[in-house]
Amino acid sequence: MTEHRDYVGAKMGMWLFLFTEILLFGGLFVLYSVTLGRYPTEFHEASKLLDVTMGTTNTVVLITSSLFAALSVAALQKGSRKTAELFIGLTMALACCFLVIKYFEWSHKIHAGIYPGGETLVQWEPGKQAFFSLYYTMTGLHGLHVIIGMGVFTWVWAMIRLERCTPDHFVALENAGLYWHLVDLIWIYLFPLYYLIT
Repeated sequence: MTEHRDYVGAKMGMWLFLFTEILLFGGLFVLYSVTLGRYPTEFHEASKLLDVTMGTTNTVVLITSSLFAALSVAALQKGSRKTAELFIGLTMALACCFLVIKYFEWSHKIHAGIYPGGETLVQWEPGKQAFFSLYYTMTGLHGLHVIIGMGVFTWVWAMIRLERCTPDHFVALENAGLYWHLVDLIWIYLFPLYYLIT
C-alpha cells in the first residue's frame, strides 16, 4: 500500500499556521507602538538599560542559524543526507547559543529587580514598567518559539535518519525551515524596537 503524501496541503497548512503567528506578534507590535507613542521618553531611557552587544550577537546568531536551515534544505534536495543533518545540527547549536545569551541577559535584569513586579521596577515610572513588561512578554514568547523550533528540527533530523524525509519527500524539512525563518524575522523586528530606540 502506497503512503499518501499531500505536499501541497502540507505547505498550505504551514503557511496558514505562519499567518496565525504573524497575527499574534502583529498584535503585540501594535500594542508596543501604542505604548511607545504614550511613553516615548521612558521607552528611550529604558532601552538604554538593555545590553546592545548581547542583542546584536543574538541577531547575528539567529541570522546565521537561518542560513544553516536553508542550507540543510538545499543539501537534502541534492541528496546529501549527512550534510543536511550537519546543517540541522548547526542550526540547533546556534539556537541553543541564542537561548544561553538570552538567559544571561534576563538573569542580570532579574537579579537587579528589573522585571514585572520586581522591587526595582515597581519604583520606576509607568512608562518604564510598561517597556519591560512588553520586553519580557515579547522576547519570552519569541524564546518559546525558538525552543519549539528546536523540537521541530530534532523531529525532522530523526525523520531523515529513518529515511522518511528524503530528497524526494523533503516537505517536513522545508516547513521546519519556513518556521525558523519566521522566528528569525520576528527577532529582526524585536531587536531594533527594544535595543535601538532613538
